Amino acid sequence: MRPIRAVAARQACILAALLLASACSILPKPDPVDTYLLPSSPVSARAAADGARPPVSLRVLRPSSGQHLAGQRIVVVPQDNLVSVYKGASWSEPAPVLLRDRLLDALRGDGRIAALSNDETRVQADFEIVSDLRAFQSEYRNGVPEVVIRLDARLVQRDERRIVASRLFETREPAPGTDVPQVVTAFGAASTRLAGEVSAWAADEIGRARRSN
Repeated sequence: MRPIRAVAARQACILAALLLASACSILPKPDPVDTYLLPSSPVSARAAADGARPPVSLRVLRPSSGQHLAGQRIVVVPQDNLVSVYKGASWSEPAPVLLRDRLLDALRGDGRIAALSNDETRVQADFEIVSDLRAFQSEYRNGVPEVVIRLDARLVQRDERRIVASRLFETREPAPGTDVPQVVTAFGAASTRLAGEVSAWAADEIGRARRSN
């Protein structure tokens, strides 16, 4: 009886393996996904000399966002109130991280803040930029995609835990075409322009706050 049971057990194992292999062979293959970096554009450098920079530190926090903007998919609004994504395309990082890093690039280019950090480093800072990402998408206008980035930013003084200044930033950049790489190029130009506006605003407001203290 034992040999018969052993043979039956082996046959059952072989049958299970064949069924599993058959099931695996009919599963749909995932669609390939192209991963895009956020293109960078030249920024006007206005860095002050090291001796002229005030000894102030600023930390840029990752913007908060709705669920549709929190991931790595490239968002498109083909018509009013309809949110979709570009098939087979994604960002290299979640959109809030891409914009946070672009803001830091712009602040370094501005050069008026001596010490910069982000929310991934546990360091103290004199000021913080806290923000909400309201839009980071392409929207169709008369059949042409236009990149829209909207950021609600607040400059917070950490010692007093008060909002020094707040402002809603928005920039729009028409894409040169409807292909995903062309839309990505427009994202790069729009994000660089918005980051430049935010960095200039933050540096000006920090200087104003320090003079008033």
